[in-house]
Amino acid sequence: MEIIEHIPALLFAGAVAGFLAGLLGIGGGVVTIPALFIVFGHIGVPHEWRMHAAIGTSLAIIVATNLSSVYAHHKKGGVDWLLIKDWWFFVAAGAIAGSLFAKNLKTAELIYFFAGLVALLALKMLLPLDRLKLGKSLPKGVLRFISPTVIGFFSAVMGIGGGSFSVPYLTLYSMPIHRAVGTASLAGLVISISGGFGYLLGGWDVAGLPKGMAGFIHLPSMVVVAFAAVLMAPIGAKAAHALPKSVLSIAFGVFLIAAAARLLSAV
Repeated sequence: MEIIEHIPALLFAGAVAGFLAGLLGIGGGVVTIPALFIVFGHIGVPHEWRMHAAIGTSLAIIVATNLSSVYAHHKKGGVDWLLIKDWWFFVAAGAIAGSLFAKNLKTAELIYFFAGLVALLALKMLLPLDRLKLGKSLPKGVLRFISPTVIGFFSAVMGIGGGSFSVPYLTLYSMPIHRAVGTASLAGLVISISGGFGYLLGGWDVAGLPKGMAGFIHLPSMVVVAFAAVLMAPIGAKAAHALPKSVLSIAFGVFLIAAAARLLSAV
């Protein structure tokens, strides 16, 4: 199999993604997507579907990384289960809609879409905006369903677990960042399952994809990356609870900027 020669690179990407999943509450898609995009160019995924395959595979991987991350954060009391109980349906609906919408976008459009939104999110975490709050608690009534739907939609289009959106959103409504990171891991699990299913369906009837593909999900790559990621996620979660709030915020912002730059270089 052509994938064998790329296993070391995929293992490395998975290890970094898993660590960041635990550390920052993200699924690691911004790490795995560039790596998968490059590898898929060598194994015969057509360029017009290469980003779609990278995103779909990334979401499938995030299921494994976020399961491990959620468990690690839950043991430290860092997950708001009641919030996700209120959010899950709307997060899932948004993720499925986003994954089906993404099929209509070209590879370059997906990359620019991803990089632009990630850069904006990074500003909130890097600038001294700790005092900037939208409120002391999350919105009530019908408004409380809009944000999880939007988070699910854009996260699925971008192939990420949603932490890049939900962590800044939750901190703007005064949730402590450590709890926001843990809660984002659980929201990301819902997004990755729902969005991954959408990419599986969206790519099911696409011709010209290589062997090993289930829709837009490349199963061999998924297994390799997920293996490394699951091993590293608990270590990242432990590091998150050991770091002060300011360091965690800066790390999150720097990470987002680096991810945006890396993907733009792949256009």
